[in-house]
Amino acid sequence: MEQFHDKQQVVAVRKNGDGDIVELKLSSGEVVGYKEAQQMAKSNQIDNVNVFKGRDGDEHLRSNPDGREDNNLDNLPTF
Repeated sequence: MEQFHDKQQVVAVRKNGDGDIVELKLSSGEVVGYKEAQQMAKSNQIDNVNVFKGRDGDEHLRSNPDGREDNNLDNLPTF
């Protein structure tokens, strides 16, 4: 049986000069790159995020839509 409480949360993000997220800090303190975070989201290791294919044809990471702005990846604290 899967242990849902073991899932990580994204607690902060690091952005590049263009404002794009390049790294994410997880609730465990682990810092992962954007592509690694996408893989973790696909394998259901990170809570409240999903991967979608954008209009540009690339895959992007986003927070699950829940009507809240404060937990959107772009609005998380930076580190």
